[in-house]
Amino acid sequence: MEDPAQLKEEGNKYFQANDYESAINSYTKAMKLTMDKSLQAVLYRNRAACFLKKESYAQAASDASRAIDINASDIKALYRRSQALESLGKLDQAFKDVQRCATIEPRNKNFQETLRRLGAKIQENLHIQFSTDARVQNMFEILLDGNSEKEKREKAANNLIVLGREEAGAERIFQNNGVKLLLQLIETKNPEMILAAIRTLSGMCTGHKARATAILHLLGIDKICMWMAVDNEEISMAVCNLLQVITDSLSGEGEKEQHGKEAALVLDTKKDLKMITMHLLDMLVSKKVSGQGRDQALNLLSKNIPRKDLRIHDNSKTIFVIDSGLKKILKVVGQVPELPNCLPLTENTRMIASILLNKLYDDLRCDPERDNFREICEEYIKSKVDPQDMDKTLHAVQTVSGIMQGPFDLGNKLLGMTGVMEMMVALCGSEREIDQLVAVEALIHASTKLSRATFIITNGVTLLKEVYKKTQNEKIKIRALVGLCKLGSAGGTDYGLRQFAEGSTEKLAKQCRKWLCNTSIDIRTRKWAVEGLAYLTLDADVKDDFVEDKPALEAMFELAKTSDKTILYSVASTLVNCTNSYDVKELVPELVQLAQFSKQHVPEEHPKDKKDFVLKRVKRLLKAGVISALACMVKADSAILTDQTKELLARVFLALCEDPKDRGTIVAQGGGKALIPLALEGTDVGKVKASHALAKIAAISNPDIAFPGERVYEVVRPLVSLLNTERDGLQNYEALLGLTNLSGRSDKLRLKIIKEKALPDIENYMFENHDQLRQAATECMCNLVVNKEVQERFVADGNDRLKLIVLLCGEDDVKVQNAAAGALAMLTAAHKKLCHKMTQVTTQWLEILQRLCLHEKLEVQHRGLVVAHNLINADQELAKKLVESEMLEILTLVGKQADDSKKQHVINVARECLVKCMDYELIKPFSQA
Repeated sequence: MEDPAQLKEEGNKYFQANDYESAINSYTKAMKLTMDKSLQAVLYRNRAACFLKKESYAQAASDASRAIDINASDIKALYRRSQALESLGKLDQAFKDVQRCATIEPRNKNFQETLRRLGAKIQENLHIQFSTDARVQNMFEILLDGNSEKEKREKAANNLIVLGREEAGAERIFQNNGVKLLLQLIETKNPEMILAAIRTLSGMCTGHKARATAILHLLGIDKICMWMAVDNEEISMAVCNLLQVITDSLSGEGEKEQHGKEAALVLDTKKDLKMITMHLLDMLVSKKVSGQGRDQALNLLSKNIPRKDLRIHDNSKTIFVIDSGLKKILKVVGQVPELPNCLPLTENTRMIASILLNKLYDDLRCDPERDNFREICEEYIKSKVDPQDMDKTLHAVQTVSGIMQGPFDLGNKLLGMTGVMEMMVALCGSEREIDQLVAVEALIHASTKLSRATFIITNGVTLLKEVYKKTQNEKIKIRALVGLCKLGSAGGTDYGLRQFAEGSTEKLAKQCRKWLCNTSIDIRTRKWAVEGLAYLTLDADVKDDFVEDKPALEAMFELAKTSDKTILYSVASTLVNCTNSYDVKELVPELVQLAQFSKQHVPEEHPKDKKDFVLKRVKRLLKAGVISALACMVKADSAILTDQTKELLARVFLALCEDPKDRGTIVAQGGGKALIPLALEGTDVGKVKASHALAKIAAISNPDIAFPGERVYEVVRPLVSLLNTERDGLQNYEALLGLTNLSGRSDKLRLKIIKEKALPDIENYMFENHDQLRQAATECMCNLVVNKEVQERFVADGNDRLKLIVLLCGEDDVKVQNAAAGALAMLTAAHKKLCHKMTQVTTQWLEILQRLCLHEKLEVQHRGLVVAHNLINADQELAKKLVESEMLEILTLVGKQADDSKKQHVINVARECLVKCMDYELIKPFSQA
């Protein structure tokens, strides 16, 4: 085995020979082999010198810091860190290190000279920093100068964005004619400059009502909408974000604290908000607006018009939009992309419009309001039906089809309008392919509910089969097939309720998989194959075959990552079916017998829906790359990612997290990160499912890897939400495990857990009769008592917190004992008052402490002895109480044991207790007896 000292010398030789790479290797090897702290410090210091020579300044600073952690006055390490920090531009930190060097060695001229040089540099930088006006001016000069270098312009653009996000910078830009200059940047027609200007404006408007109002009027809503209308996704989204920020600031959301004159300004923003809404509605029907722009206008309406919380009484914004713009939304929904006079659309536009209709309809409070909504729709559809103009009639059917993807019940009522079903039937028989296409899609949307499907099965199946057989067009064929799939799956997961003959669903599914894998077919058509599978995978034979077909799975995941987001719900539904993560009603055996006796239908479970089959399917999905597809789907910044879709994704994630062995893979592929937004917003069920999946990951993963950076703090709230009596025991337990893991990482995380008001819940679970819950809660508290705020709660008078901990130390469950003893050891070490309090909370305290100190598990025994040590050190009177009990015998018995490396830490604590008692002269050394 190699000797660390020898490796160090070898490294030194390489360093002198300027072979820094070999020197680094030698020092690194030596580090792994030695436990000697002083040698480790030298090795880190030497390796830092190598990194300095290689100009790897971040690594040099890191190694020098490690040497300083071991020896705070290591002058060489301090100077090397100073050099590295200076090269990294961290002048103030570099100055502090040299200052420490100069304090240790005041006569060292090199240190004095470096101090002078760094001091001058810092002053110069401060002078530049404080002249923000000059910076702003300089940035605009670079940006507006067509001859400046590309790199310089990019840097100036980024600096401007950063400056706009800071309050002082934003105000400087605003005061220095900045809005006018930003307008000039937008007028350069250079996409990068436009983006920089718009992002800077967004920063300036964030949380500042007066500035947002002024900027809105200086720019003009017409201009802002014109920029959003461009056919450039990035610019359109950036302008959409700017309008959202202005809307939030005007309506008082996300407001920063403002002082002085600003706070005194009372701005009536309702007029401005109404003006923004009117312009967005006008954008919907304008031919000058790109598909991207239309999508963003719909997204903004979707986000800002319906109430966020139905407990708020006022839905006047929705009423206003219905009265002023419902027909405009219906026009978008009814667009037929294949017709020549179609508005510019993206693949997502009609779906976003359907979702907006649904949200507006759901936001209505009473029947008269809903009747008004329906009447406007009916009137609009009637105005489009024209037997002489087939294109106009197509628009009417397409509108009904779009409404059925939104407020379904309303769509159903519109289907019942005189002539609508007849129109569909007529279009199915038309010679024009576009007519068949629209009619088949409408039939598919009409057959979503079982009650409606039975009506359509009698009429529609024949129609669809006819279309399927007759047409040569793949696009129509695939849609007709999906209609048949949808009707074929009307029985749901019920094995006994089959609409079609045995085996026909598998044939349909096989055909769908074939189309799904055929990349020569356009995406919009292949999307329908997934739509078909979303229904057919309710059948267990189909889902089992599908997960075996890796190319089909991968093709579906690739489609989920494309810009066509209308596929999200179908992919999510298919995955829910494959993982069986839908809710299944438990059947009560007595009721089943009763139903069979009265010849009622009883749902049957398919043999392939049993647990072992589901687990196999989960493994196959993970192997095919389901996590990266899910992560991509969660990122979709669009109204199409509805709360229902989020719930489906959360269900899938929870099913995938079931086996602890798979959680590492899920984390590695970004699953932890993707779950956070699902746990924070969506349906109540979805949030609980996502929070539970997060708890499963947080319970066993390294939080720094699973939730890197600041994200880890966002995980706390979802976990705390599971500490609720309405949640089941498993959710409580895994949330407690996750919080235990997080609370062991840092005090900042402990503070976050306290801030989320988790402490009372954790304390409640420490009283729980359920062993595992009590154990998990106690372990969590053991980590939390390191925090001063938690300690104060124990010190405060008039509570039984300490009593509970002492009594838990006397439990039979070893894990509970261990955690409680750990908490008690930390509490008594932190506060002398708690040492006294411990002897007063229960008469059993001494007996419990003695049991801990005699425990067969070394870890528990060690914690018990530390508590005894804390009591003895706190006060002579407490020490006397212990000496006068059997505790003295226990301490003597443990302390007299021969040295043993396995339990030396235990023996040492007992000996320290005895030594302290001797200092108090409560006992005499053995030799004097």
